[in-house]
Amino acid sequence: MSSMASMFAFFLFLFFLSYLWISRRVQKSDSRRKFPPEASSAWPLIGHLHLLGGSQPPHITLGNMADKYGPIFTIWLGVHRTLVVSSWEIVKECFTTNDKAFANRPKALALELLGYNYAMFGFSPYGPYWRQVRKMAVLQVLSNHRLEMLKHIREAEVNDSIKAIFELLGKKNMVFVEMERWFGYTTLNMVSRMVVGKKFGGTTTKDENEGNDKCRKALRDFFDLTGTYMVSDALPYLKWLDIGGYEKAMKKTAKELDQMVGEWLEEHKQRKLFGGMKEHHDFMDILLSTFTDEDKISSYDADTIIKATCLALILAATDTTTVTLIWALSLLLNNRSDLGFNIPVKSNKSSAKTSSQQRRGTHSTQYKLFSHKHS
Repeated sequence: MSSMASMFAFFLFLFFLSYLWISRRVQKSDSRRKFPPEASSAWPLIGHLHLLGGSQPPHITLGNMADKYGPIFTIWLGVHRTLVVSSWEIVKECFTTNDKAFANRPKALALELLGYNYAMFGFSPYGPYWRQVRKMAVLQVLSNHRLEMLKHIREAEVNDSIKAIFELLGKKNMVFVEMERWFGYTTLNMVSRMVVGKKFGGTTTKDENEGNDKCRKALRDFFDLTGTYMVSDALPYLKWLDIGGYEKAMKKTAKELDQMVGEWLEEHKQRKLFGGMKEHHDFMDILLSTFTDEDKISSYDADTIIKATCLALILAATDTTTVTLIWALSLLLNNRSDLGFNIPVKSNKSSAKTSSQQRRGTHSTQYKLFSHKHS
């Protein structure tokens, strides 16, 4: 036991000496360059993490630091030096004049495991691969011409989602609509049809959509896990511990998403193989025609690029749009008087008439809309 303790103490001493030597080297190299002021009270190894993990919310702590050190300063998140900016003028300069310097995201375990090892162009480093995939996404999905061509999909999904509510109104006297689910499925169906030609199902009921709900849960888990701050991102030498079990959860979610997108890709390949794709129907068809199995961009094979790019578009468009609509509805309901007219919240007699041939009809019933409260 004494020999084991002596060996442990010896390695601990070597580790401490190595840390001091590396710190001195970093300080010498940094002294040759001009850096913003560094916040005090940093601890060895963990930096300023102990301050951000205190009783105060992190944004309050950073605000107090900004009052003390100015609109731009640096802190240490474990072994990573981090720039903190609290002035819109400096932020504008960062994202305009010096945008290339800030184009890269820091490496993180979540982006590696969930982002196909940074193949998702939203997470990939700035370079030829990022520029090529981004250009293709903008031209084939987000350009004005392409959006106009796909307008019928957006209109059809909104009409179908509203029609589903009207059909329920004809069957029941009281209809409860979970607006987060309604917005989520409407947006998801809209985007997935444009990207992969798939629809996830109904927006109002859960009974027949267990498989679709599982897919949407995997999409939500993606955002929950990518927003989780991993201890190993700040302290890489603790990666083997998997504190909190997040790495295991990330691998599980990544497998579910890859299986889902992989099935879509295989269906598109089979359709192309048997001549069912005479023209480009969706974005995945375009990618299949652009990339071949022999194509490799920045060490990624064609299948990885296609799956990562399609999944990135679905994830980004679905989450941001749904959250924005929920917030808009929440603000609308909480500030009805400021808008100059009243909006029924709990229940009201409603007569709905539309000009659409599919939704033509009149319904008079009571209904309730539920949305999450945001503080």
